[in-house]
Amino acid sequence: MRNQIIPALAAAALAGLLTTSLHAAPEPVAEALPMVGTGGHGHTYPGATTPFGFVQLSPDTRTGTWDSCGGYYYPDTTIMGFSHTHISGTGCPELAELLVLPLTGPLNNATNYQPMDCARYQSHFSHDNELAQPGYYRVLLDKYNVLAELTATEHAGMHRYTFPASEQGHILIDLEHAIGNRSMEAAMKVENSTTITGHRRSTGWAKEKVTYFVIECSQPFGHAGLELEGKPLADGTTEAVGKSIRCLLDYSTTAGQQIVLRVGLSPTSVDAARKNLAAEISTWDFDAVKAAAQNKWNENLSRIKIESSNPNIRQTFYSAMYHTLLSPNLYNDADGAYRGTDQKIHAGGGFQYYSTFSLWDTFRAEHPLLTLMQPERVNDFVQSLLVFDQQSQNHLLPLWPLASCETDCMIGYHAVPVIYDAYEKGFRGFDVNFAYEAMRATAMSDRNRQGEYKKLGYVPFVKGQTEATSRTLEFSYDDWCIAQMAGSLGKTNDAELFAKRSESFKNVFDAKNQFFRSPQPDGTFAEPFNPKEVSTGDVPASGYFTEANAWQYMFAVFHDVPGMMALYGGNQAFIHRLDQLFTEDSDMSHWRVDVTGIIGQYAHGNEPCHHIAYLYALAGAQYKTAERVRQIQLSQYDNTPEGICGNDDCGQISAWYVWSAIGLYPLNPSSGVYIIGSPLVEKATIKLDPKFYKGGSFTIIAHNVSKQYCYIQSAKLNGQPLNRPWITHDEIVKGGKLELEMDILPNKAWGTDLQP
Repeated sequence: MRNQIIPALAAAALAGLLTTSLHAAPEPVAEALPMVGTGGHGHTYPGATTPFGFVQLSPDTRTGTWDSCGGYYYPDTTIMGFSHTHISGTGCPELAELLVLPLTGPLNNATNYQPMDCARYQSHFSHDNELAQPGYYRVLLDKYNVLAELTATEHAGMHRYTFPASEQGHILIDLEHAIGNRSMEAAMKVENSTTITGHRRSTGWAKEKVTYFVIECSQPFGHAGLELEGKPLADGTTEAVGKSIRCLLDYSTTAGQQIVLRVGLSPTSVDAARKNLAAEISTWDFDAVKAAAQNKWNENLSRIKIESSNPNIRQTFYSAMYHTLLSPNLYNDADGAYRGTDQKIHAGGGFQYYSTFSLWDTFRAEHPLLTLMQPERVNDFVQSLLVFDQQSQNHLLPLWPLASCETDCMIGYHAVPVIYDAYEKGFRGFDVNFAYEAMRATAMSDRNRQGEYKKLGYVPFVKGQTEATSRTLEFSYDDWCIAQMAGSLGKTNDAELFAKRSESFKNVFDAKNQFFRSPQPDGTFAEPFNPKEVSTGDVPASGYFTEANAWQYMFAVFHDVPGMMALYGGNQAFIHRLDQLFTEDSDMSHWRVDVTGIIGQYAHGNEPCHHIAYLYALAGAQYKTAERVRQIQLSQYDNTPEGICGNDDCGQISAWYVWSAIGLYPLNPSSGVYIIGSPLVEKATIKLDPKFYKGGSFTIIAHNVSKQYCYIQSAKLNGQPLNRPWITHDEIVKGGKLELEMDILPNKAWGTDLQP
């Protein structure tokens, strides 16, 4: 049976995706590889989901290590089962709720009962018998000779299990299994011979999370056995309440028999989970649901159509774009109702409610990309951040919201640039005045050492306290965003206040050794100082930076690049300092696992470095931007499971590649200005949503581009010569064409017109 199942399904999957002619480029959905990032430290997951969906139905191979954050780690050889919620690319473990595992063979008996532990039941598998595509995943479980297939809608998952002939077939449902959280309360009810319902309340990174579910089976099970706290309940028991609950559904199967599960999820109630399922999956036709999911992926991925003769580049590009579309995640029901930050159920307010905002990471390139490519979601993103503020206990914008919970993770107040980016680009589907007041109140609070920042103009270095310099640099950028919005709204005093605060980066510059680092409270610098020492929570003396060292934060000013250049002695001295970053030896003390993607002291695997290569262009050396961008593109990304050089962090590392491969990057994320780098693809056509942008499309053509031909010789924007190293958001959304002539040797004069 095994040798019949796999080739037949592989052929069907290939035929379903590669719908173009033999000589035409495949559709984008066929180029995206969800396996990218599941090895190394990318922390992505390969399972089935839809763009920004509430459900992420994916295999779990481990639960107890740093590389379990996404549930699946490519080097592993066993699968514990398939759970319904995952986060893509984070450095913190969480979710993996409601695990399901098909299995066969004798399990327990009355005299030798062992708990239904998925670790005991896990099955070996081979990557040769595994396939991951957008919206679809399948694998053969070797131990049981069961083929598992998964697909999803926004609020529901669908499983199809092809069994061998067995009088002892089973499906395990496990509410104990999780990653990075523990069950505080759970319930499971066998409603009838085809339906199981229940919920699980947990605490972890998300401090209070509840998930309700309804599982419907295509065929009646012969028996359902419940287990509570590791012990079997009496035969015939149909309901269990506690913390650790599992259930086994028993089947007698013939060879090739398929059992399909439809699973609806909700953050609000079992009834809502049932309604979500009815609204989104009304059929038992697995292939139809899979096709609908993949059609959604193809439409979203097709919003940037690229042309490249290199299939590896195409696959790397669409895999990156795929990962940028996984979060933020819907955290409401199909009818709009949602569980708020106050843990109350709120009726739909005319918008889609999202959570899973990895703001410290994604404000840099992910959100500007979504503003351009997903404009229909932007107002809802902002609304979600604003209702979080309204419903939270302290009435502040969130730092890192997950499942409507504040994780209190990371620094800055980076909801601010996300909101300002939307406002600056013309979005008005939210209360602008309330948005501004929320931004201002958040900036004026004392959270995250902001009280010291307001008093001194910087967060001081204090032994035993962390991230002083990073906080100062990032607060000052957020303040610039507030100043810009205040000016637009005619709030002159606020504009002046926050513009002054945005210059705080100058207060943490050590002119003697040419690094940013915070003075002590008395204004003096602490000694000794090691710029290569990576700040960690367990090294109190290294409390300057966030997941980085002084080298990696030495250019962390987005909003006043000329002011930063002046600190370093002007353009040429600044260029020299940039060169040093990339050529310095890579030694680091107290190195930590999320400082990766190393080139000299540059670390592409963590976000503080992402804009740095583009700074050369603003100093009059665009050709050096081209050199470094191409180096990063080719050395830190590929189309393999190890193809993301660090935690993808909800799409930020992938967003860098999407932007850079088409030749642009939002160095100042909320400015509406995109620096021109070095395109890797021959042609990129951005399809503009006519409801928001009237230009139709914008095309970037790189003539003669190749891995070696990375330098821009000349450029034309809509047929007119262009010698500035950037274009604007307004120029893109009006539609048009940017043409770049590429060569193997630099034209050092191109891009030297730096006047606004």
